[in-house]
Amino acid sequence: MSHHHPHARPTLPVAGEDHARLTIDLSALADNWRTMARRSGAARTAAVLKADAYGIGLEPAAKTFHHAGARDFFVATPAEGAALRGLLPDVRIYVLSGMWAGSERLFFDFDLVPVIVSEEQLVVFMAAIAEGGDLPCVLHVDTGMNRLGLSVEDALALAEDAARPASFAPIMLLSHLACADDPAHPLNRQQLQRFRSVVKAFDDIDATLANSAGVFLGEDYHFTLTRPGIALYGGAAVNGVPNPMKSVVTAEARILQVREAKAGESVSYGASTVLARDTRIAVAAIGYADGYMRSLSGSGVPLRAAGIAGASGVLHGRAVPLTGRVTMDLSHFDVTDLPPGSVRAGDFIELFGRNMPIEDVARAGGTIDYELLTGLGHRYERRYEAAKK
Repeated sequence: MSHHHPHARPTLPVAGEDHARLTIDLSALADNWRTMARRSGAARTAAVLKADAYGIGLEPAAKTFHHAGARDFFVATPAEGAALRGLLPDVRIYVLSGMWAGSERLFFDFDLVPVIVSEEQLVVFMAAIAEGGDLPCVLHVDTGMNRLGLSVEDALALAEDAARPASFAPIMLLSHLACADDPAHPLNRQQLQRFRSVVKAFDDIDATLANSAGVFLGEDYHFTLTRPGIALYGGAAVNGVPNPMKSVVTAEARILQVREAKAGESVSYGASTVLARDTRIAVAAIGYADGYMRSLSGSGVPLRAAGIAGASGVLHGRAVPLTGRVTMDLSHFDVTDLPPGSVRAGDFIELFGRNMPIEDVARAGGTIDYELLTGLGHRYERRYEAAKK
């Protein structure tokens, strides 16, 4: 029998082991990339790995996409690019926020391709290559999003500029669609035409326009490289049509207590939910600190005036509604309609995933699946189901 040393520290549990867990299906992730690659036709297909791969974890996501065949990756910041370079030495990594004064070293050290988003960044980039040597870049042209990029006029002027230094030769042009999730929106076509005019002025160099939803708009939008993001992670890219992507992330929380409350009593902060019947309540270890937003609550939130129902979870194959306000670490679900005794402390309730589409939960909170995924936080125990070989 081993004697326990009195000063030995107990081993720390995995984060969130007792409370909440994420199950991430890497074979669904790989299949989603292959689906987007197939739908991208002749274009190459990148993978977007911003924000810790949309909250699911950079390393497993990057390796899964790479194994599936992706060789082009987009990140938001040079720090994200540097982290990715440590995982994948032989791929092309594009940084969407571009290069600004002070960040140049990172681009050279980690072989990152800046996406130049403004005239000011162009000046920084030109000075950096004059001093530091060769580095490819991509030029971002704004075609109607009014977020980042050179205006179409400035981009055309740059293309025609005889005085443009020979050293400035972008390897690709990039623009971003504002309304691709609404295929009938007239801005899609306008952006396409503006982008084509710039690509032509730069002698038909490589170009990338399509995000996830843009891939579904069809071949006209594909150019040489597509860059799906949300669809890879199981999100719905196009509004109002069935989501063809496989579910990747399932979030579950442990039920800490099941309690009986009487008709007329209230639930949670603000007493904003008053029970219309005797109610069995399952209190789950999930809250807005875990990205399970307060706006998902079934009441006490301004959204409800718009007639949007609150979110539901899934327990023993049945949908059960959230009741009362979501709090920092805890949420309440009405499990009255499940058989008595079937719900026990320690059971896990599914918040979204295989049985509860993430886009439906997001809609209940007045937001989109992107926000739910990227806000998941650090308290979940993450389980990765390996991709099939």
